[in-house]
Amino acid sequence: MEKLRMQSANGVEDNIQKIAQLFPDCVTETVDEKSGQPKHLIDFEKLKQNLSDSIMSERAERYQFTWPDKSKAILLANSPINATLRPCREESVDFDHTQNLYIEGDNLDVLKCLKETYLHKVKMIYIDPPYNTGKDFIYGDNFAEEINDYLELSEQFDEQGNRLSTNMESNGRFHTDWLNMIYPRLKVARDFLKEDGVIFISIDDHEVANLHKVCDEIFGASNFTGCVVLQTATDNNPRQINTEHEYILCYCKNKDAQEYWYADSEKAKLIQKKYQELKEQYQEDIANIQIKLREWIKENKEILKGVTHYDNVDEKGVFHDGDIANTTFGGYKYTILHPITHKPCKIPDKGFRFPEETMRRMIEDNDIMFGADETTLIKPKKRLENAKDVLRSVIYEDGRSSTKQFESLMARDIFQNPKSTTILGRLFNFVIEKDDYILDFFSGSGSSAEAAMRINSKHSELCAKFILVQIPENIDKILETAKDKAKKTAKNAIAFLDSIGKPHTICEIGKERIRRAGKKIKEETPLTTQDLDTGFRVLKLDSTNMENIYYSPKDISQADLFTQVDNVKSDRTGEDLLFQVMLELGATLDSKIESTTVDGKTIYNVAEGYLVACFDMDVTDEVVTAIAKMQPAYAVLRDTSMKNDATATNFEQIFKTYSPDTVTKIL
Repeated sequence: MEKLRMQSANGVEDNIQKIAQLFPDCVTETVDEKSGQPKHLIDFEKLKQNLSDSIMSERAERYQFTWPDKSKAILLANSPINATLRPCREESVDFDHTQNLYIEGDNLDVLKCLKETYLHKVKMIYIDPPYNTGKDFIYGDNFAEEINDYLELSEQFDEQGNRLSTNMESNGRFHTDWLNMIYPRLKVARDFLKEDGVIFISIDDHEVANLHKVCDEIFGASNFTGCVVLQTATDNNPRQINTEHEYILCYCKNKDAQEYWYADSEKAKLIQKKYQELKEQYQEDIANIQIKLREWIKENKEILKGVTHYDNVDEKGVFHDGDIANTTFGGYKYTILHPITHKPCKIPDKGFRFPEETMRRMIEDNDIMFGADETTLIKPKKRLENAKDVLRSVIYEDGRSSTKQFESLMARDIFQNPKSTTILGRLFNFVIEKDDYILDFFSGSGSSAEAAMRINSKHSELCAKFILVQIPENIDKILETAKDKAKKTAKNAIAFLDSIGKPHTICEIGKERIRRAGKKIKEETPLTTQDLDTGFRVLKLDSTNMENIYYSPKDISQADLFTQVDNVKSDRTGEDLLFQVMLELGATLDSKIESTTVDGKTIYNVAEGYLVACFDMDVTDEVVTAIAKMQPAYAVLRDTSMKNDATATNFEQIFKTYSPDTVTKIL
């Protein structure tokens, strides 16, 4: 039986293991002086010998992107932390059934807690990090293994008294501080992505160039997918060039694993809806339906930009005429007779796009449009129902619309520049598939959550799950440095939070926004959203549940495992312990959790038998037997939990009898 580590993964150790797989002779073992545990080291001289002359000299010139403290940023990404995520039922919505997560805490610490559990499981990451405008708050990492007490964290103080601070342009480390903030977070986040996963990052001119270089290094320049220019405003202020846009950078985990991105056209759906109305009105009068439809499209051409060419109607529906010619020379050439003149139709210079068999079938299905006679090229009918959107590099949306939408939902101006749920929903549409995870670790006002819920409400087969992470920025502290409109917004936010009895943090705005958005979506479409998941489990970053008690392996015998001094902090609940164990054993935090009582003790069953745990004291043979009979993959108890020596002695035999394949572990 093994003790659980109850600590986040060590990135350095992971890297050593990867080297060991490739070059086992380059790894040696020693004993850590502090813990007494075996420790692996790299024999670098031997590694250099294995790589022969493919090693670059330290003095050799090379292309690289660097800045002060980059080495510390890399170290920070790999270092473990003694932290956990504690569930908060009272702030959650539908805690027992939801598959969505809202996590409060420093996003780097949270990512490290989540990493092993969500390794290669996230389909899409969207983040809107600080733009480094000289007004943003920047995370001031202390590079320590142990996180601060949660109360200190929520107040934004670290050991130096400055966990979260404004990165002023007058700061001599202006860009350095931002790079040291963003680099480790992106480096850790990359490991979350599935092989066909993708990350979208909002940014503006202040750091877009640096962000590009950082992402090229972390994700690989070959995996750069594109840059969306988002025009959100019309700037009439006099300057050399009026800035009216932002950017969304996109990188794939592995571009070769990506398929083409298409999404159902929402604009095409508007035309289809109008066509159905006209068809009900004019029945089989196709000519009149086409006239009326073209009039309506012309009247709404701005709304329907990109699909206005779908203005032809036949007995099958709406279509536009496409191109029958092959894109290059060498296309198909065969005879097609005109249905009226019965003469061979003109063949394109490059030949037909489709093989003859396909062409014959399209003619039979009335999917080919003939001209007045054989001299006019035939054209394929591109049906409206097959219309797809592609993600274009330039998108326009009035930036005020997202603010108005947010203010309407919250009944006042309490957050500056919330992200557009329309734009986010559009991005999700191209990437997300059934049961995919969406991760946003700079979640702000919670726009990603609302966008995900709205996408799920329109496409019930998706059921995308969101994971939002946000540090609980103190709005009172924001107010101290805010000016003009930002100051007014901060005051409004404080008044709003007072009105609903919540602390003055950004997290409370985000959670309330998700609650209201979920309720509104269900009210708007009650017939199709009955089963829509609008809930979320709230978890909060805190120091580990375990007391700072360590034992060397040589100091512990099998008989001692259930008799040591209790190593669990006195203020922690069974559910607190359960979630930390879930993180260590790879059970996703949205997993189904059931609880039963046996002999007065609570037994937790996670993910239908993946993990069964009991954290109560004075556990009897009856409780151990009940756990074993569930035949879980993992069974976990506290190391001081057994009622007496007899139960501790019987423990292994009980599992050998009822569930020999169960892996048993203790805290």
